[in-house]
Amino acid sequence: MILIPARQNSSRFNNKILAPIFGIPMAIATAIRVSDIDDVVIATDSDELCNEAKKHNIKTYKSTTTHNSGTDRINELANHLGLDDDEIVINVQADEPFIEPYILQELKDAMNKLDSSLGFKMASCYKIVTKAQAQDPNLVKVVTNNQNKALYFSRSLIPFVRDEDVDVAYKAHLGIYAYTKKSLNIFCELNAKELVLEEQEKLEQLRVLEGGYDISMIEVKTNSFGIDTKEDLQKAIKAHSKIK
Repeated sequence: MILIPARQNSSRFNNKILAPIFGIPMAIATAIRVSDIDDVVIATDSDELCNEAKKHNIKTYKSTTTHNSGTDRINELANHLGLDDDEIVINVQADEPFIEPYILQELKDAMNKLDSSLGFKMASCYKIVTKAQAQDPNLVKVVTNNQNKALYFSRSLIPFVRDEDVDVAYKAHLGIYAYTKKSLNIFCELNAKELVLEEQEKLEQLRVLEGGYDISMIEVKTNSFGIDTKEDLQKAIKAHSKIK
């Protein structure tokens, strides 16, 4: 199942989940974009978005307003839906209206290949970018080990390369996650107050790594990017002619 967290207030782009993408609110455009892959539900604290979603036959769930992250928001929804512990949940950010649906399918496939005996199963993805792109603090970077497990995520340029002649493949993280329902619960039960990295970097996935769990990573090809600012919105619309 695909669950989309959509918080009304955003520090960099207020009400961006309602920003129009070819006449359709952004969060709803994202749901339409991925609807061929699996059932989709939006978890939101916005009454206006719930009302708009009805016009497009998109399911919504009115969540509480106190969540620290989008993952905490969809965990509330997953528990409300009574999903089985082994159900694969894909968390797609509401600001990804042009994400390629095949990426979600690849994440599902990657999850199915993980050892079923693992108590915690989570996967995400990255794309290769240039050093110039990687220097943007709005673009989250990830470094991985030789088993493609995430070692760290940061807004800073990682890895830091001391010698300029060393060739580096910078990996830009896409904020799309897959977990089993059980693993999603474990994620959200981790005590964020005792795990400082999430608060320092404002990156929820660091809660998992600091808590001692693995995130499997896959490389994907994509032209999509999260829309964090009004400038991003104009750039994305200019680059695309339609939602699907």
